[in-house]
Amino acid sequence: MNQETFTQRVLARAQARGTAEAFAFVHETDAQRRVERLTYAELDTRAKDIASWLQTRGLAGRQVLLLYPSGLAFVEAFLGCQYAGAVAVPAPLPSAHDRHFQRLSRIAADAGIGAVLTTGEHAPVAESWLAGGGPDGVPCLATDTGPVGDATHWREPEPSADSLAFLQYTSGSTSEPKGVMVSHRNLMANEAAIQRSLGSGADSCLGSWLPLYHDMGLIGHVLHPLWLGARAALMDPETFMRRPVRWLEMIGDHGVTIGGGPNFGYDMCVRRVKDAELLTLDLSRWEQACNGAEPVRAETIDAFARRFAPAGFRPETFFPCYGMAETTLLVSGTPLGRPAVTRTVDTAALETGRLTGPVPGLAARTLVSSGVTHAEDFEVRIADPATLRDLGEEGIGEIWVRGASVAAGYWARPGATAETFGARLAGEDGTAGGWLRTGDLGALSDGELYVTGRLKEMIVVNGRNIYPHDVESAARSAHPSLGTGAVFAVRPHGDVRERLVVVLEVRGRGADAQAADHQDLLERVQRAVNEEFGVPAGNVLLVAPGTVRRTTSGKVQRTLMRRLFLAGALDPLLEVVEPAVRELRERTPVTVS
Repeated sequence: MNQETFTQRVLARAQARGTAEAFAFVHETDAQRRVERLTYAELDTRAKDIASWLQTRGLAGRQVLLLYPSGLAFVEAFLGCQYAGAVAVPAPLPSAHDRHFQRLSRIAADAGIGAVLTTGEHAPVAESWLAGGGPDGVPCLATDTGPVGDATHWREPEPSADSLAFLQYTSGSTSEPKGVMVSHRNLMANEAAIQRSLGSGADSCLGSWLPLYHDMGLIGHVLHPLWLGARAALMDPETFMRRPVRWLEMIGDHGVTIGGGPNFGYDMCVRRVKDAELLTLDLSRWEQACNGAEPVRAETIDAFARRFAPAGFRPETFFPCYGMAETTLLVSGTPLGRPAVTRTVDTAALETGRLTGPVPGLAARTLVSSGVTHAEDFEVRIADPATLRDLGEEGIGEIWVRGASVAAGYWARPGATAETFGARLAGEDGTAGGWLRTGDLGALSDGELYVTGRLKEMIVVNGRNIYPHDVESAARSAHPSLGTGAVFAVRPHGDVRERLVVVLEVRGRGADAQAADHQDLLERVQRAVNEEFGVPAGNVLLVAPGTVRRTTSGKVQRTLMRRLFLAGALDPLLEVVEPAVRELRERTPVTVS
């Protein structure tokens, strides 16, 4: 018996659900707020219309680039690709002057796209890009201006379980974007894993502000409700960034039961939702508040739970989780009905690669568990990245994963695929298949997965492994006006030790703020880092909001920030830089893209 594909699943859901609501999208402008709705039957018809256009042009089996703002037109186009048997390639939509055009050109060339789908509003920008440096001879279609094909001529595709459903280009927090090959088998397996972890069903309502082209927004909040036959309420990321309360209002207004995003989103809600706005919120039906895509912080969970308890939010609603594009999406999650598990550990032991309990009078860290895995979905091991030895319980190493959700590899990159997806533990015969090397550091303890950082971003100072997000947290705590930060290390020529660099955004202080204020902040940051880690912070840059780069999922792009720093491409409000590091910056030729 052939395994069901995602396309077959959605076709069946559309027939069964008919006029039931599939999606609601909350639009907000300065003048008004309106809700756009889409039923299963309407979505089915529009997807078949787009699919017929793709099939007529021989694009079944070809890669199709999707350039959309967040909205229901994206959902229609993505499903249109599935209905056509084409391979969707979601990507962020750049503006006319955006640096992402370079990244987009690399994605288009790497994927070998056969067409571009977009909206009428953005078609001129897409066509200009295609004419001025994009791939030659690629048609561009606006899908939201009326019928584009003929749904009566649509033919149901016949993909196998191993056919590609889409290419998910990684957001590149530490490297060049690569296209993860997600098959129908991978997608169906991961949707089942998500359902097991969340306890979701046809009566669930998903709710998100995340970009729809990113794995957590796409797979978790668009494809999962379709897989279930449920519904979802969505909004634009910019709406959330302007006023985080709008997401919480949407959760109450639409009866959202499952929804979430990166840790920083919850931080924004705590900081920016006003007391008067809090009184209007109803979060009592929210059952699972997913928190993933970046390190989950205990202080964020505690602060959010306390702040929004009057609105009906319960601590056990938090769902810390872990996953990535290479595993389709989810790997682990917090069991239903249980509060997030935290563990306080000795900092010195953590820095030397072990989880041990705190020592009275010595520095400690509180880690948040990213939950557990289900045996039918994944195997997880912690491996020494150098010796490839299984470290077992309590050892900190690279997280390795194996299971049906793990993709086959990266599109057109056999070398990177073999290196990342074909790992073998020391002494293993390999008959069970290769392991995915996630590049993340973590530990297993009593079945709980603790994610501690990124392997490539680890800072080694005097033999100690220092996690950049811990330094960022300590630096940010020096003053309430300090915001997003990026911490990385550089090594001056001829020096044997790495030097810490701290870049921090200053909220509510423009470039014309008094230099004395910035000097005070800078010194506070230096003291906080030195007191917390015993490491001198000789290089600190205070910058304007929006300077620290993030990926589409909210991860701080520390590797890119390091390149920008060395290239002298940051414009600090105030900085202190050690002479040896200043010399390195002046002598290092760096190309920033």
